[in-house]
Parts: sequence; structure tokens; C-alpha cells
Amino acid sequence: MDKREFYNNPHRRYNILTGEWVLVSPHRTKRPWQGKQEGHPVLDRPSYIANCYLCPGNQRASGESNPKYEQVFSFVNDYSALLQDTPISTYQNGLLKAQGEKGICKVVCFSPDHSLTLPLMGVQDIEKIIEVWQQEYGTLGKEENISHVQIFENKGDIMGCSNPHPHGQIWAQSSIPQEVEKKTRHQQMYWEQNQNSLLADYLEQELESGERIILENEHFVALVPYWAVWPYEVMIIPKKHRRDILEMDNPEKKGFAEMIKKVTVRYDNLFETTFPYSSGIHQRPTDGREHPEWHFHMSFYPPLLRSATVKKFMVGYEMFANPQRDITAEYAADILRNLPDRHYSIN
Repeated sequence: MDKREFYNNPHRRYNILTGEWVLVSPHRTKRPWQGKQEGHPVLDRPSYIANCYLCPGNQRASGESNPKYEQVFSFVNDYSALLQDTPISTYQNGLLKAQGEKGICKVVCFSPDHSLTLPLMGVQDIEKIIEVWQQEYGTLGKEENISHVQIFENKGDIMGCSNPHPHGQIWAQSSIPQEVEKKTRHQQMYWEQNQNSLLADYLEQELESGERIILENEHFVALVPYWAVWPYEVMIIPKKHRRDILEMDNPEKKGFAEMIKKVTVRYDNLFETTFPYSSGIHQRPTDGREHPEWHFHMSFYPPLLRSATVKKFMVGYEMFANPQRDITAEYAADILRNLPDRHYSIN
């Protein structure tokens, strides 16, 4: 079957990093929408809010007060999902099994300005965020019993963000999470067979094709992965084989910051709204092994599908079978690629 004809009919796509499949149904984009409609979100926010738990100088819910920070500020989460003093013990009763999990959860305030989000920040300000990510990854990864450090951001209340102040989180834990285990296994198998990074070879093929490339600079590429699940899912990949964010030099760090800004600006420009998403950096575990197979990458999983108010939910078939999407990765990449670099709110 011709590739274009193939892309117009239902088909499955394979995720080389996890070994999982996604069902693609491009013909479904023609169906009429009679679902839920919502009002557009309010975009204007002041730079400081007196009762915001994350603004500089304010008291948090725990009773602790923030310093009057002027740049990036990180602290241990007052309501951490993981605790440092949890005993590492196991429990088993027949088929029932449990294991204690030790860890540290941190909050990273991106800016003292309550109104800013990543697409509205300067490249230099995003570089400072990356520097804190590097510091936290390096420090937490050296802690005893910490095998993995997950850096992520939930942007927007529909992604579970409990506070609109621009911030992300870092969870460091004693075990390696399932998604990272899957990616480690598949990258390791490829490395052992080819003595090369799986994502390096994948990126070479994507650059040759160009179909799913959104942006490219000297050091990084932003693309919609062939196996994307979320409508406008994006992955940022370093061109050089870098196992983790500590291996970036200063020009690469700047290139990474530029790419994050341009991707998030395009997201906001897509539906002229402050675009919600969950983003995260996957990099080599901190379990003491070298992990030559790992090639770090940053993924964005945004839920918006047709407009600022029409969202993609994982329901029905996706909850009981496997993920499904309507628009193809190629269509999504073409839309994002042709959006402007300038934020829609800036005259």
C-alpha cells in the first residue's frame, strides 16, 4: 500500500522506546462534534498574588514562608508523594505484594512573576531553569537509595496543576518507574545489537524524511514522534548522544532553552490560549550503572484536540485496550511547524 493511502486508513504504529502500539484512525477527523463546549480560559494574571503559595515572600499552606526569590526557586514539596524516611521493606501475603518506596519530591518555581509561563519567558530565563534541573538531577541522583530522578511540569488545571504560578516538580525515588524501565530495556537491546543510540538512529531517519520535524537548531530537534499518542505530542531530542542533561555543554543548554521556548510558543499560538500539557525529561537512571544506551529526551503531552476547549481524554477503548488517535503525527507536525515563533499575545 502507498504510504499516503496507508496514512488515510486505520492502522497501528509501534513505539520503539516502549514496545507498545497506538491505533491511528485518521478518517475519524471528519465526524461532527456535538460534545461538551466550554468558555475560553481567562489569560490575564497579575505578576504577584498575595495568597499564592508560590509567590515570593508568601506563606505556604505548611506554614513555611518562601524567600523573596528573584530567579528560579526550588524547595522540598510540603505535601510530598515520596518521603525520605520511608523504610525500604517488603510485604507479601499470597498474591498480595507491596514494597516501601523512599524518595524526595521538590517543587521548582520557574519565575517570581506569577503571570509568566515558559513561552512568555526569555531564553536566558529558561536556561536558568535548565541549570536548576541540572543541579537537582546531579544532587538528588547521588543520594543513597535514589535510582531515578523525574523532572516534569503539569501546566494548566485540566492537567492537575493545583497552582497557576509557573512551576514544575522533581520526584526522586528508590526504584526505577515502569515507563523508564521499558525505555531502558528497548534502548539497551538496540545498543547491544548496533552499538549505537536508538534515538540517534531514529533521529537520522526523521531528519531524512522531514515529515514530522517541527523545529531544528544546531543542537536539538523538535518533532512529533511517529508513535505519538496525544494530538499534538512533541519530543525534543539532542542531536548528539547525551545520556542525561548534565552532559550538555553551554551552547547545547542554550539550544535546549531555545527549543523549549519555541515549542511552547507554538502550543499557545495553536488555539490562542495558554496551552495545557504535561512535559517531562526522560534520562538515564541514577542507579550507579553507566547506561551507555540512554539518549535523553523531553516529551510534551498536551490534551487539546480541536480548539482551546475541546480536549482529548483517554476513555473507553483506550482505557481497556490501547491508545488511539485521530489526527496523524504528520498532520500535527505540519500544523505546528507552520505556526509563528512570536507569541500571539505580543503585538
